[in-house]
Amino acid sequence: MKVFFITKRTILFSVIMILFFVCVFSVFHTSKLLTVNAPNSSILSEELADKITNLPKAKEKVAYLTFDDGPSPNVTPKILDILKEENVKASFFVIGKYVDSYPEITKRAYEEGHFIANHGYDHDSKVLYKNDDSFIDEIRKTDLAISNAIEVENYSSHIFRFPTGYMSSHHKAQKKNCLKLLSQMDYTYIDWNCLNNDSMKKYSKEQLLNNLKKTMKGKDTLVILMHDTKFVSDSSTALKDSIEYIKSQGYTFDNFYSFFP
Repeated sequence: MKVFFITKRTILFSVIMILFFVCVFSVFHTSKLLTVNAPNSSILSEELADKITNLPKAKEKVAYLTFDDGPSPNVTPKILDILKEENVKASFFVIGKYVDSYPEITKRAYEEGHFIANHGYDHDSKVLYKNDDSFIDEIRKTDLAISNAIEVENYSSHIFRFPTGYMSSHHKAQKKNCLKLLSQMDYTYIDWNCLNNDSMKKYSKEQLLNNLKKTMKGKDTLVILMHDTKFVSDSSTALKDSIEYIKSQGYTFDNFYSFFP
């Protein structure tokens, strides 16, 4: 029979190694989940919900760049490159099915400090407004798609943007009912108060910039609608010039993380 002797030195070495691996795992796990302070653990008070919805009426000279309908492989990476170069943080209202198709683009936007918000899963009014359960499912499926892409459990942006906006006359009755459903899900919504009309028709980059200048005239806080797709016009072509013009007018840039410290 063999007899094994365990020395104090061996025990001490084993304990040190165990503690080392525990610390390494803890640091890796924490850095992976907390790349950006996601708002998933926040509670959306009625006061905060109203503040976000009414942001386009605010008086601070702050610009919020928002991009709808992505992510897309042809445009979103170009927009992210420009935002990084200009040191501007934006907010992306993503479509859930495209997040599932391009999770790596969504993850990149998140890890670079951009706010990832909910624009529904299908961007199809027939599905979105079919009934209450269908509307809720569109929000939940998009949250899940984002969670999977950015590797943050139970993610919720708490901010939804209606396709065509709440201000649009389309599906007005259904949207009014949906406000109650959003509140039940700890969500609010936001529209915009200026845009470059990139979804209306084909514009040159000079025309896109001029459209933006016209619609931002006389406004304090800017909630700017653009799209990170090229279904009609490609906003990435005019983005750098747009950012430089907005800065020249005395605006600072922010995104919706400022509401979820």
